[in-house]
Amino acid sequence: MSNSSSVSEFLLLEFADMRELQLLHFTLFLGIYLAALLGNGLILSAVACHHRLHTPMYFFLLNLALLDVGCISTILPKAMANALWDTKTISYQGCVAQVLFIVFFFDAEYSLLTVMAYDRYVAICKPLHYGSLLGSRACAQMAAAAWGSGFLNAVLHTANTFSLPLCQGNAVEQFFCEIPQILKLSCSGAYLREVGALVFSVSLVFGCFVFIVVSYVQILRAVLRMPSEQAQHKAFSTCLPHLAVVSLFLSTGIFAYLKPPSISSPSLDLVVAFLYSVLPPAVNSLIYSMRNTEIKHAVRKLFEYIFLQQK
Repeated sequence: MSNSSSVSEFLLLEFADMRELQLLHFTLFLGIYLAALLGNGLILSAVACHHRLHTPMYFFLLNLALLDVGCISTILPKAMANALWDTKTISYQGCVAQVLFIVFFFDAEYSLLTVMAYDRYVAICKPLHYGSLLGSRACAQMAAAAWGSGFLNAVLHTANTFSLPLCQGNAVEQFFCEIPQILKLSCSGAYLREVGALVFSVSLVFGCFVFIVVSYVQILRAVLRMPSEQAQHKAFSTCLPHLAVVSLFLSTGIFAYLKPPSISSPSLDLVVAFLYSVLPPAVNSLIYSMRNTEIKHAVRKLFEYIFLQQK
């Protein structure tokens, strides 16, 4: 194939060849997808309907839930359809759209997690200035910046990636379209422009990582200076869910892209891709609600209201 215009569709990697296993994977994906929609949907409804949760922390959590729904909805429905109908194709336009939305949602989520680290830093280290530094207008601007940066980055990478000539066939070695796999299909030396864009993105990712680490170093110092153990426990309890989500998000992504080639195999790559692309958006809502009494209370009130309405 001389260029990308001659590619009308891509072939995605299958999880299994046996029909029974394909149906099993479809059932598994469907269960995970419905659980993710339910969990994030409950957080969205609870934060939107419960006035006690109209605070900066829960406003950012609402945005995180929206991004998680978008991320998992970009990946799993196509994988489920291929498993159910025993196909492995995706149209050229569908692959472009999948790359665009995957980069958009993942980049916006990482930016939002950085903003949420700043929120925790101000709440614990500068509590007297919390209202002035994180007013409604400032929160809206920071959330818009996270979404906007993700969108601009997604457009840049998608345009660069699919403007490259493809000379290595159309078989994508992954169960969804992603930039590294598309670059493997490009002509030798033609992907240098996209590599430059990736270097720029990696620099931004590293900068956000440093900001999160520095924020939590300051938080830890402030917490250790608190006079009572109860205050320390309360401060840590507001930070632990965010730390868990950031750790899961970064650890799975770093392992996927930086694992040694010697341990790489198609089966392992599929499992790792599942872990970094599906697991975080599926369990983030569970992580945040597991020890958060306000979220639990709001969800309980929501169910009580629905139950009373049906009577």
